[in-house]
Amino acid sequence: MIISRLHKFIFVAIPKTGTHSVRQALRQHMGSQDFEQVGLFVQKRFPIPELAQLQHGHLSLAQVRPYLRPEEFERLFKFAFVRNPFDRFISYCAFMTRKSGLFERDPKAIMRHFIDNPPWTHILFQPQHSFVTSAEGEMLADEVGRVEEMQPSYDRIAARIGVPTAVLDKVNTSNRRDYRDYFVPELVDGVARLYARDLELFGYQF
Repeated sequence: MIISRLHKFIFVAIPKTGTHSVRQALRQHMGSQDFEQVGLFVQKRFPIPELAQLQHGHLSLAQVRPYLRPEEFERLFKFAFVRNPFDRFISYCAFMTRKSGLFERDPKAIMRHFIDNPPWTHILFQPQHSFVTSAEGEMLADEVGRVEEMQPSYDRIAARIGVPTAVLDKVNTSNRRDYRDYFVPELVDGVARLYARDLELFGYQF
């Protein structure tokens, strides 16, 4: 997450949505009163002990809202990027088995494992809506860009917050086939159950 008082925005870094390329672009415009929390490639923490101790940068708007004045939270432009949940699920499976190579050898077995044993406490697995909605399900973000149209989304957001846009670099990517190549109907149904709210809220489908 990045909170910029200079440019009056909060960037919510939802896991597995190209957050590091957006961070790199935004860092060029941060002021002395702005702060970032991140735990990969760069180590930075918010000056808020309760949040700093989480040791990762994927904070939700619901988590940070209590530490900002209500009027400031409302005034800041809050945005994030989301990704097709089926594609994101494949990314998670590959990432979690990257050292063993199990996903490359038997992707469907790994997919079934995570569908049958969803690790909800793992920050990278948590549904995307949980980062931008309240406990009651209210949307807290002002804009949600899409990974599938990352550059146009970022161009639009940059204009909104008043910073020059930039060509987003590809950071922390991997080479895989199209996500649809990995699925059979039972696995489509399984992921659809896991991320039903994401599919509904963000308008995605397989």
